[in-house]
Amino acid sequence: MALLHRAEISPSKLELLAGWLPAQPWYAGPTGGEPVRVAGYRFDDPAGEVGIETLLVRVGDAPVYQVPLTYRGAPLAGAERWLLGTTEHSVLGPRWVYDACGDPVYAVALATAIRTGGGQAEEYFETDAGRESRPPSMTIAVTGRVPVPVVGAVRRVRDGDPTVIGTDTVDLAVARRLSGGDLSGDDPSGGLSGGGSDAGMLTGSWPGQPTPLPLARVLPR
Repeated sequence: MALLHRAEISPSKLELLAGWLPAQPWYAGPTGGEPVRVAGYRFDDPAGEVGIETLLVRVGDAPVYQVPLTYRGAPLAGAERWLLGTTEHSVLGPRWVYDACGDPVYAVALATAIRTGGGQAEEYFETDAGRESRPPSMTIAVTGRVPVPVVGAVRRVRDGDPTVIGTDTVDLAVARRLSGGDLSGDDPSGGLSGGGSDAGMLTGSWPGQPTPLPLARVLPR
């Protein structure tokens, strides 16, 4: 379950992304455009301390980019490289926003979703009338599940497309550009199509993209 708040956030997530995206090695869109949210999904942090949200965004006519984010109430030690910036949340106060590929809580959540076949977290608001659910903006699923060990500490991250998160026990690949089979000549799977049907793949579809695309997978060691 993911508790949402009807709150003001300054700067907004998309404002942070507008300054951060053009500096990423896997980004190939316009440098002066404004990111537009296409869809998104969330995972749960069992400890309830870290917000875990993946945004799918587009800038102009560029492909859809996948940006996992984590939201923390205090800085994550040693993760300055992955910090997008800070925001002021009118309910929760200051929040440190990270590229989740450098956050160990995200690695655990992603590996757990692939291992268990679990879906995205249900999003809801608490109101005077009770719990109000927010419908998901996309569908995620797991194919070719494999036994995935419990994730250890994040030891290294190769920031590319896909971005590869290396932990003590497993490597996870996260697609950045979700091109959907455009005519650019690039692999529309974001480099995740190899490994066979037993690769352990997280896929997603959303309005305008009914065919599921690879989002992340477990890499064989």
